[in-house]
Amino acid sequence: MHPRPGTLGALKAARHEVLPVKAELRRNLIAKLGNGEPLFEGIVGYEETVLPQLQNALLGAQDVILLGERGQAKSRILRGLTALLDEYTPVLADVEIPENPYAPITEQGKAAVAEGGDDTPLRWMHRDERYGEKLATPDITIADLIGEVDPIKVAEGRYLSDALTIHFGLVPRMNRGIFAINELPDLAERIQVGLLNVLEERDVQIRGHKVRLPLDVFLVATANPEDYTNRGRIITPLKDRYGAQIRTHYPETIDSEIAIMEQEAARLDMTGYRAEVPSYMREVVAEVTHHARSSPDVNQRSGVSVRASVSDYEALLANAFRRALRLGETDVTPRISDLPFMLPALQGKLEFEAMDEGQEDKITQRILNAAVKAVFDRHFDVADLENIALVFSEGLSVEVGEAAPAGAYAAIIERVDGLGEAVAGLAGEAGPAHAAAAVEFVLEGLHLHKLLNKHRLGGQVTFTG
Repeated sequence: MHPRPGTLGALKAARHEVLPVKAELRRNLIAKLGNGEPLFEGIVGYEETVLPQLQNALLGAQDVILLGERGQAKSRILRGLTALLDEYTPVLADVEIPENPYAPITEQGKAAVAEGGDDTPLRWMHRDERYGEKLATPDITIADLIGEVDPIKVAEGRYLSDALTIHFGLVPRMNRGIFAINELPDLAERIQVGLLNVLEERDVQIRGHKVRLPLDVFLVATANPEDYTNRGRIITPLKDRYGAQIRTHYPETIDSEIAIMEQEAARLDMTGYRAEVPSYMREVVAEVTHHARSSPDVNQRSGVSVRASVSDYEALLANAFRRALRLGETDVTPRISDLPFMLPALQGKLEFEAMDEGQEDKITQRILNAAVKAVFDRHFDVADLENIALVFSEGLSVEVGEAAPAGAYAAIIERVDGLGEAVAGLAGEAGPAHAAAAVEFVLEGLHLHKLLNKHRLGGQVTFTG
């Protein structure tokens, strides 16, 4: 690999082209689309909706605002835009903000090129350095985003009207890059005006004097729909500045929810143990989140983040691991009786409409029951299992629980005619841990269809006819 040019003269001799940021993003996007390369790693469920719209915005060189509830991968998408930047780009060395060597915009940069000429030193900036973001809060000032007069530079003898007295803020420091503002409506209107001036008028007034600042920045933002229309608002000229407003959404299918859940869940160290989550238990976790998103008892304006699925999945697996540790087993396989241990994780991700004492537990239990029933109905026709319920109607009762050893469930399968076939349909030839999980799933499904009675005492559950 040839060494990168270290001076302006060497850069010119190499005929290295430095494109504006939007043109650079557009060129690299065209190349990736032409080669069939993936554009955003780890983004699931947006292949037919959000991503095509985002690609169109980039191809049209438009600034972008992503509008959506919490937990819809808005920030991840924006951070993923850096993959469309060149791996390295040349900027002037020893200058306060990153500057195009061919076209510096600050007095400091212009002076450096004027004095150094072709010997002006360069540095090569990696794409990861070219992304910055800021969470908008009402206390953000123009100094934070744009800049402020530096009293130290004034004390050194410079005049207030001298552009070299300015200490630049976050946006200028992302010149030649991408700058994201999260929750844009929370930004005070006077700050939005200053931001608009930089982006549209290419100048800013700081302490009474106007400074030309023709920044080369790709500006992106996020907003929550509720804040976008109610609590906060974007001034009309700034809103008009964004070429594309793209609506994000939660995963539309259970498969997408599961894929995200497994991708994002913490990789727990279980050395010496075999952790396997049955497919129907993964479906239950994802279905819980989907039911919460449609529940009238949950505040839908704030949304139910995909993080709810991730946290629930981690909690479910953790309780199964705790059981294995307590019982001296090596198989870590979650069961239906582990679901109540998801509630602390789930309730921490929901905002409830009802605030009466104890209502949260009842609401989340209804959501759990609805999720389990939906998954059960996907795997079984309850009419095919009525023979199992008939055995219980003759006086049989069985006990299960989150602390019961997996081996104890073999006796239950032996006692209940027809249960073995149903379990085999779910667990196949898998070991005792999977059989135990399948037994609980079948019995719980029959209970939710009102074919079995269920009595809970502590961590122990008894099913009767």
